[in-house]
This record gives sequence, structure tokens and C-alpha cells, in this order.
Amino acid sequence: MSAGAQHDGGVADRIDPLPVVRHERLHHGRIFDLVRDEVDLGAEGVVTREYLDHPGAVAVVALDDDECVLLLRQYRHPMRSYLWEVPAGLLDVDGEASLDAAVRELAEEADLVARQWDVLVDYATSPGGSNEAVRVYLARGLTMVPDHERHVRTAEEADMEPRWVPLDEAVGLVLGGQLHNPSTVVGILGAAAGRAQGWASLRPTDAPWPQRREG
Repeated sequence: MSAGAQHDGGVADRIDPLPVVRHERLHHGRIFDLVRDEVDLGAEGVVTREYLDHPGAVAVVALDDDECVLLLRQYRHPMRSYLWEVPAGLLDVDGEASLDAAVRELAEEADLVARQWDVLVDYATSPGGSNEAVRVYLARGLTMVPDHERHVRTAEEADMEPRWVPLDEAVGLVLGGQLHNPSTVVGILGAAAGRAQGWASLRPTDAPWPQRREG
């Protein structure tokens, strides 16, 4: 511990919104909006902040009985790159619970169903410029979706390539700078840390998630 540093076992993020004196939608997009808020900081005055208003997302670390994690290769145009990612999707279906979205995405993207679900980790993708919140689930006890029930994938998802990677090897790929998708990075490192603790850090699927945007 550095000189003058203090250990605080009560460190935790807290939702405590400051007053918004003006809110404006600058652009309405297909998935998210660009908005501008004038925020009252009290003694520091009113500041203007622009950010993406995002519905949020879920991601799934699918871990098989050999402790291999499923990665899917998908083209991401903003990055002009093919990225290896865990299954994931938007929370863009009205009224859909986050667990139901995760179950749906695992089936649609990976043709898999899981017997056991747990919350692995929650994170914010870019809190300085977006309100997107992501919940990453751990899915185990995997079986294949029957052929006649499989989702027909289109666009960038049509030619996704699956690859099962040992969890320890996946950690090395993250730390070696070979994997860059944020849910993949967070999920793999979270799974490795959880396994090291005997999975004691896992939370139930109905664990509170106050950061998820409602409405």
C-alpha cells in the first residue's frame, strides 16, 4: 500500500443522480440515442454532458465440463475487425428479463441451452460517454438445441465461427492483448477469478441490478 493510502472495505459504486436542468435528444438511432444533459454540480455550477442513451446488454460465458469457454468470431464494423466474443445481445425487447435475454442469445448465437445459470459480473462499458450497463452470466451444464429448433442467423451473425478455448488459455489471450471485446475480457477474467474462489463469488440470477436502465 502506498504512503498515505487508506484501505476502505466499504468501497462500492453508488447510484446518486445529480439534478438535470435540461435534457435534449440530439439524434434518435436504431439502437441508441445521442443525448445532451445540463447537469447541476452544485458549487461547481452547471456543466453540459453528451452521451449515448443505451438499452443495455447481456453476455454469457458458456463453460463446458472440460472448463473450456465458447468464443464466437464476428465482424464488428466500427472496429473494422473480426473479434472473438462470448455470446451477447441487447436488452431491446420490451419487458424481457435480463436472464431471459441471456438464455435467448445463447440459443440464437450458439445453439446451446444451459442447465445452470449464475451472475458472474456487472459492468459499465464506457461510463464517461454512455449509460450502457452489461450483465455477464455464467452458463454451465450445456446441451445443444435440437436441429429443428435452431435460430436462422443473418447478417454478421450468419457466418460466426465457434471455438472452444480452455479457460486458462483464454486468460492468456486476454492478457496478451489478443482479445478485445469488453464482455469477453471482463467475462473471461471474471470466470477465472470466480473459479479460483471455488465459485463462491457467483450471485443468483435475480441479484439486484440497479444500473440497468428501465423504460
